[in-house]
Amino acid sequence: MIQIQDKSDRNLYEHTLGFARRQLRALIDRDPDFYPMYTSQGRWRHSGETWTHWCEGFLPGMLWIIAAREPDDAAGRWWRDQAIRYSRPLELRQFDREVHDLGFLFMSTYYRWRHLTGEPSLQSVLIEAGRTMAMRFREKGQYLHSFVSEDSLFIDIMMNVGIVFYAALETRDSRLMDIALRHCMTTRRLLVRGDGSTAHEGLFDLETGAFLGQSTQQGWRGDSCWSRGLAWALYGFGTAYRCTRDARLLQTAESCARFYLEHTPADGVPPWDYDAPAESPTLRDTSAAAIAASGLLQLVHLVPDRVRGHYYNAAARRILSTLCAHHLAEDDPHWEGILKGGVYHLRKNLGINESVMWGEYFFLEALDQALSESGADN
Repeated sequence: MIQIQDKSDRNLYEHTLGFARRQLRALIDRDPDFYPMYTSQGRWRHSGETWTHWCEGFLPGMLWIIAAREPDDAAGRWWRDQAIRYSRPLELRQFDREVHDLGFLFMSTYYRWRHLTGEPSLQSVLIEAGRTMAMRFREKGQYLHSFVSEDSLFIDIMMNVGIVFYAALETRDSRLMDIALRHCMTTRRLLVRGDGSTAHEGLFDLETGAFLGQSTQQGWRGDSCWSRGLAWALYGFGTAYRCTRDARLLQTAESCARFYLEHTPADGVPPWDYDAPAESPTLRDTSAAAIAASGLLQLVHLVPDRVRGHYYNAAARRILSTLCAHHLAEDDPHWEGILKGGVYHLRKNLGINESVMWGEYFFLEALDQALSESGADN
């Protein structure tokens, strides 16, 4: 069980954000207009496989996080200009029906852009992306299907259904709201187990919509608990509750949080899969930890019980402090990422014990949120 502590690590977080700024600036100077995914031996640019195009929003998303923290001067405007420069090329992907990752692409970029600047023209892109995402819905089975095939449901989609909720709420479209909610309920029923652990994938009979069973693309087994998938669920069900106030979704987010906190080592960084065999216990995933920290910080504002909120807050800060103190790439001048120890795809031998863009993004998001709530911005 994670040992929590009620202690502010503000200086450590600020120092880490300073390091992140330097790494991001170096990436832009070294490889302008390049959208990395994962490092190979610490280098972002390499010839490794991508598997699917789902990470292009994370670099501009980090730039928006930094830009929002900067003063309105020449230096601050540089970060905003870069954020726009890296976000704008994604605009056509509002129509992309090849991936299930439009939430990752647009909530990290256009949503943050609109929130910071209030520019009205950005709203139509977000709404269209939500409508496009909703086209993945299958009535037989009641789910948004993954990019792999129409019979496949991924736990990851809980992190992307938020763009459908956003479009539904902004346009008061009851059909979109119904699609998003039914997807969440199907995922809750079929991929989240009674103990709060999660399956990566569910498979369906396309003719009847009958559920065939749990499977995986990235975890150890179909019946194991892949830690990044668990973190996606923890965070994603919290977001779904924030959009709907349906108590069942909050209960599921908390169930996933409970499993994470009870089964993760004391420092807060989980194994890449909780059921991986004993011969590989040292392979852990800092990206899952970063996602979980951000998801836990979201739960702080959603639960009605202040005691539970304090528990989630302390646990999230424990995770962040571990990542800052023990997993930064700061001691390696040749490493181009921010956070070491991420895992992309073990089965495909991609990005193992490397920096990964989603880990970087959710790490910065959690740091920013923790600092803002501790009064660091006052």
